[in-house]
Amino acid sequence: MKFVHTGLLTALALAQSSAFGLSTSNAATSLRSIVHPPFLHTGVHDETNPLVKPIGLTSLSSSPSMDAVQATPRGGVLSSLKNVDIPLMAYFFFWYVGNYYYNITNKLALKAAGGSSGYPMTISSLQLGVGCIYALFMWAAPDSRSTPKITFDDIIKMLPVAFCSMGAHSASVFALSAGAVSFGQIVKSAEPAFAAVLSQFVYGKKISKAKWLCLPIVIGGVVLASVKELDFAWSALISACIANLFAAFKGNENKKLMDTAGVRERLGTVGNQFAVTTILSFLMSIPVLVLKEGSKWGGFVELWKTNPIVSFNLIASGLYFYGYNELATMTIKKTSAVTASVANTAKRVIVIVGVAIVLGESLDPIKLLGCSIGIGGVLLYSVIDQLVAKK
Repeated sequence: MKFVHTGLLTALALAQSSAFGLSTSNAATSLRSIVHPPFLHTGVHDETNPLVKPIGLTSLSSSPSMDAVQATPRGGVLSSLKNVDIPLMAYFFFWYVGNYYYNITNKLALKAAGGSSGYPMTISSLQLGVGCIYALFMWAAPDSRSTPKITFDDIIKMLPVAFCSMGAHSASVFALSAGAVSFGQIVKSAEPAFAAVLSQFVYGKKISKAKWLCLPIVIGGVVLASVKELDFAWSALISACIANLFAAFKGNENKKLMDTAGVRERLGTVGNQFAVTTILSFLMSIPVLVLKEGSKWGGFVELWKTNPIVSFNLIASGLYFYGYNELATMTIKKTSAVTASVANTAKRVIVIVGVAIVLGESLDPIKLLGCSIGIGGVLLYSVIDQLVAKK
């Protein structure tokens, strides 16, 4: 079981590298070291099966060593590195890695548990539960993270955000259990269309005409990518759309919450905000779990005890999910909204193509074309107002 412990420790290190406490010197040390992502526990070894091969990243040792950099004359590479925000680069790196491995471990757990007819709600809820354990550990550990000073009224105000967060996560897991990861990610890339409609007609926030003109490109790309999807299921499409709807509500509700006087100060940090939201989301998911899959709980417990593919990948995916989401939040805090949107678009491309290759999913040319058009539309949507303003 050595590889199991290695995977969990790596996932834990991923989460700890966010602004849960990453200093510039620590980040530089992390980037100089060789990255050892976990071996994914998929069962009996089979050289012909891509699902059971150890999945890892190449060493970063090919980068120039710090000794060589330090030997560079003043005004050279060393001078350039002084202007690089190393913690921010680390946030981006581990955000991408965490999201990539979350999608893989999540899909492996879902497939081993029976797919959409198995225990998707149980798995999504327990993933949030794993995040709760980690959040509580960070508060309890000495010199790790100060606890928030929120009031009961603050918790009430956070409930809409937590509910939308739970809904977005659960619906995403349902979508990924019913179809290919790449297909679910392509549909989820259409989230700006949902956000635009809600912002304009529910929250009264005007969306520019230029942004509206970008939405047909996004939607058209998603439709084109779906035409020849070999692993297509209506349940996957509907679930991914519901996830987009919850995510759009979450974004607007979160902005309202952060604009409430005193809430930001009482929470203290972005890490605390995400921790409290995760705990509330987990508690809200329990009644849904009982209602939908409560009658099958005994079967899941037995599966957990006898199938290490389910247990390991569920825990690993929960840690990855918590870690990459907090890192994404920290990245957005340290960059502009446009930069964050562009980075998120690039991340989605990496996940769609990379995960499809690893899991042996369809990469039909029409699907890739639709994916390119849809994600290109999302990128254009992110920057169009700035481009128009410059003219």
